[in-house]
Amino acid sequence: MTTSLETTPLNGWHKAQGANMADFGGFEMPLWYKTGVKNEHLAVLKSAGIFDTSHMACINVSGNDSFDLINYCFTRDIAALENGRCVYGAFLDTNGHCLDDAIVYKFNSTFFMICVNAGMGTTIALHLDANKASLDVSIEDLSKKVGKMDIQGFNSARILSKVLQNPEIIFDKMPYFSFKGNFDESAPGESRVKLLDGTPVLLSRSGYTGEFGFEIFLDPKCIVKLWKDILSAGNDYGIAPCGLGARDSLRAGACLPLSHQDIGNWSFLHHPWDFALPYNKEKTNFTKKFLGANALLKDKDNSFIYPFVGDSLRKVSSGENTQVINGTEKVIGKVLTCATDMGISWLNGEIVSISSKNLPQDLKIKGISCGFVMVSKKLAPGTILTLKEGKRNITATIVTDIRPDRTARKKIDNFI
Repeated sequence: MTTSLETTPLNGWHKAQGANMADFGGFEMPLWYKTGVKNEHLAVLKSAGIFDTSHMACINVSGNDSFDLINYCFTRDIAALENGRCVYGAFLDTNGHCLDDAIVYKFNSTFFMICVNAGMGTTIALHLDANKASLDVSIEDLSKKVGKMDIQGFNSARILSKVLQNPEIIFDKMPYFSFKGNFDESAPGESRVKLLDGTPVLLSRSGYTGEFGFEIFLDPKCIVKLWKDILSAGNDYGIAPCGLGARDSLRAGACLPLSHQDIGNWSFLHHPWDFALPYNKEKTNFTKKFLGANALLKDKDNSFIYPFVGDSLRKVSSGENTQVINGTEKVIGKVLTCATDMGISWLNGEIVSISSKNLPQDLKIKGISCGFVMVSKKLAPGTILTLKEGKRNITATIVTDIRPDRTARKKIDNFI
């Protein structure tokens, strides 16, 4: 018995453009368009690209005790989170295993929005409900009720300025992981971020590529028009529609995890995303009480997740069938993610990107494979490993970061 896939409002547009479609989280989503993954990946690094992310889900949490509920269920301490700011973290179970990673948006002290991954809206809403006890909290699952698209790349603000009312006011003082406006009548305040036709949107300076850009939330009935308007506005900038293939290679190069693949049903520890946990300075304890904390503190260091880079663009498949082998030819783990970042290259023993300054004119950046491995022992940066898939072997080096000179955290003044 086959189960029909969910679709986003942009599904018809994707198919009309000849996109290669596939199942992702129960949704029929574009992997790439006729331009191909490489060109879509490079479009984001060289100018801008747009992504259909309406498969993701949102949850509204409101009420006098909404802060207490989220701060207990979420790994990040949101006590210092200001209105109009958002933060990345994870929801864990009592074993300290990751149910899903998410971004929490704070409108005010009694109203928050949570953005989670495909098909996880109901799961996380029920998880919150199961832990609210007698708290004064209202939880609203907005699954399938939100349209969402992302525009990423250093020309993003310039392109958006052509479809927004008062862009100079909107982009003023908009740091990384801040947001303005709202798209939902139940959210507090009147939306001050509107498209030229008056459609209200929530504009968040965030994304999943490591590059400067925005996530846009709006009424799903309005997203097809916005998608087309942004493509038209970005035509002179070489904007490209991008599928999940480029989304995966960009996020891997930016050292960002894919939920249920790089983080999942194992302890949320010993990985590159330690900032998502409220450690004390010594990393011996946590600064707040949260669900799963006790289990994490008792963890016996059984597994470690590290980013790696290959020696060329050659890659292997992720999963149990690809072995991680150390210098003594002993199998010590598996590959969680392996993608090719087409915008990076080796130069004199260091990784450079197409955004790096003072590159040799004759340097041809062809791309390097990269991703994450899960291993059974601690490894130091610079450790050389072999990733083996059947008869295919690639050499991998453990690193602390992957694509250099990313633009996501740079001041918005550089891009308007």
